[in-house]
Amino acid sequence: MAVTNPQPQLKRELGVFGATLMGLGSIVGTGVFVSIGIAAGIAGPAVIIAVAIGAIVATCNGLSSAQLAANHPLSGGSYEYGYRYLTPAFGFTAGWMFLVAKSASAATAALGFAGYLLNLLGVSSGWVVPGALLAVAVMTLIVLNGIRRSNFANIAIVSVTLLSLGFFVLACLPRAVQVGTDNFTPFFTGSPATILHASALMFVAYTGYGRIATLGEEARSPRETIPKAMIVCLLLTMLLYMAVAAVAIGAVGVDVLAGATGQTRAAPLEVAVRTIAGTGGAFVLTIGAITAMLGVLLNLILGLSRVLLAMGRRNDAPKFLARLNQEQTTPYWAVIAVGIAIALLVLLGNVKTTWSFSAFSVLIYYAITNLASLRLSPQERLYPKWVAIFGLLSCLFLAFWVESSIWQVGLGLIVAGLIWHKVRQAVMVSS
Repeated sequence: MAVTNPQPQLKRELGVFGATLMGLGSIVGTGVFVSIGIAAGIAGPAVIIAVAIGAIVATCNGLSSAQLAANHPLSGGSYEYGYRYLTPAFGFTAGWMFLVAKSASAATAALGFAGYLLNLLGVSSGWVVPGALLAVAVMTLIVLNGIRRSNFANIAIVSVTLLSLGFFVLACLPRAVQVGTDNFTPFFTGSPATILHASALMFVAYTGYGRIATLGEEARSPRETIPKAMIVCLLLTMLLYMAVAAVAIGAVGVDVLAGATGQTRAAPLEVAVRTIAGTGGAFVLTIGAITAMLGVLLNLILGLSRVLLAMGRRNDAPKFLARLNQEQTTPYWAVIAVGIAIALLVLLGNVKTTWSFSAFSVLIYYAITNLASLRLSPQERLYPKWVAIFGLLSCLFLAFWVESSIWQVGLGLIVAGLIWHKVRQAVMVSS
């Protein structure tokens, strides 16, 4: 019988606490600091419903991801699940959509970080792109140093971000209680379509939990660690988003939040807290926003590199991307490739459509996750089958409520990716 050498595996160093913080570090960032303002401009006060819908869909997807990762704890997330439980085409599409969507999200986070930082320092906006490139370089170096140092940096970032958001809620709550009724009336200002559009955008604000699944190869006792971390992470995030959205709208109203989102270097929450607590309050909130963007960037580089690692192992990407460092803790070539790709997107300096494009791509990614979850055996299944069915249908439904130009480009990229995959496989077979 032929003996094959197993692929080198990453060391398992993450417990429930560390994995939960990885998820929070990926979630609490651009979503809470930016997307609430964008979605409020679309749905009005009914953005609260959009926040809830996004949370429900994310919960189903999170549970599907958790039980898949618990049974198949390798880096790569739905890319691996698609291969194992569906077909190579589904697996490749999941990996391709993850890489495209999250690379754009990482570039947005880097540009957002630079914008907030320059706003705090009073520096010209002409330095936004150089500042973003510097952030990408620093976060890439941190990830290259291994998961332990990345985890430590993540804990610090998440702590500062959550403290600043807690400050925001406490500072704005008295004003929200005093005048909130007026700012929530009328509650419905658009059509059901606007709520669904806002829901698709708010769903993206939850999707960082997928980082827990993509780090499954590095989790201790993954069958227990990953589901627990996923559920705790989603519960904390839902509570946080609902509190922030309700207090923000109650304190300053939808018009202020939506208007602030369109300004060059201002965030809706920053404008809201400045109205209530002055420049000191804005300073505290801005520090949290800056650290949040760094947290998103750090965790996206981690997640993207692990998916690229998995694709390199299957020859869906160049083989050298699957190489690990001598300590077996970091896929160094994959990390470097991800850092370069994000830097190139930063150079474009265009973040107008990034959030909506991420919404479509990530919803397709999680539709494949739920489809793979339906193929689990009764012994492997941790949750009822209807969870995956609801997640699948809701992802496909919401994906096409973004702007038509976005999902048309997204479908084109899926087709282009599948052509590349087919050609690549044919070359490998012939060689």
